[in-house]
Amino acid sequence: MSDCKNALVASNGDMNQAIDWLRKKGVASAAKKSGRVTAEGLIGLASANSRGALVEVNTETDFVARNALFQKLTTSAAAAALELSSTNGDLGRDTLLQQVIKNIQDESKTQSLQEAVTQVAAVVGENVQFRRGNALSVKNGVVGSYLHAAVGPGIGKMAALVALDSDTQDKQGLTELGNKIAMHIVAAKPSFLTREEVPSADLQREKDVLLEQGRKEGKTDAILDKLVQGRLSKYYEQVVLLDQKFLITDKPDKKVSKVLEEASKKWNSSVKISAFSLYSVGEGIEKKQSDFAEEVQKQLQ
Repeated sequence: MSDCKNALVASNGDMNQAIDWLRKKGVASAAKKSGRVTAEGLIGLASANSRGALVEVNTETDFVARNALFQKLTTSAAAAALELSSTNGDLGRDTLLQQVIKNIQDESKTQSLQEAVTQVAAVVGENVQFRRGNALSVKNGVVGSYLHAAVGPGIGKMAALVALDSDTQDKQGLTELGNKIAMHIVAAKPSFLTREEVPSADLQREKDVLLEQGRKEGKTDAILDKLVQGRLSKYYEQVVLLDQKFLITDKPDKKVSKVLEEASKKWNSSVKISAFSLYSVGEGIEKKQSDFAEEVQKQLQ
């Protein structure tokens, strides 16, 4: 109310000028907040059979992440990403921010995603950032999905997509399998699809650690190589999706690769994972630890 009054005073009672004043004030306010750490927020998920998209929208506090306008921004961003899902992998932050969506507060109008982000930041009073977007698609098959800790339709704290390539006519069964594998991905958090994708530097670092562990255990050079190879299998089970033991089953020793093999035999059609994507809110963002009393003192200065 005070902002509205100030806008009318500054605009000599002209309503249109007052609206422009408020809009400019919001943009300036959002710019001031842009340096603050945004490690909270939501993951948006949108899918349509052979296509799927994930986005991450961040803010400073979980309180704002529960705001209806912030949630609408996240679902709108996911829908915009889905429109670009013919491109597999990272969609490009700048490209997505240029996408035109329905106005967050007035659906009779349109705006860019960047304008929507700025608008929401001005309303909620926190730094709001669109962080990233990713999409998967297949020509023959389905894109399975799973959303964890959902706070509403298509929005939650963690989500996964998995692209299953197959010519089987049982699309419902294939989708159910894809959704289970996506659930597994959220739970097991693999970093790579195959062993070949593991960077050589990561693999060498792991080998060096295992060799050192073996030497400290008193193992001789004659058996160190076999020991390292055996323990590397455990490493692959941690980071490689196809090597992981499938968690969404009553047979705990069955690997994801075996699940795909059995599905291929069942449908008499090859079933392969071509790609997957996993998003978790705030992943890799260092949260700033602040002293509340110190923050209050700064506000009083």
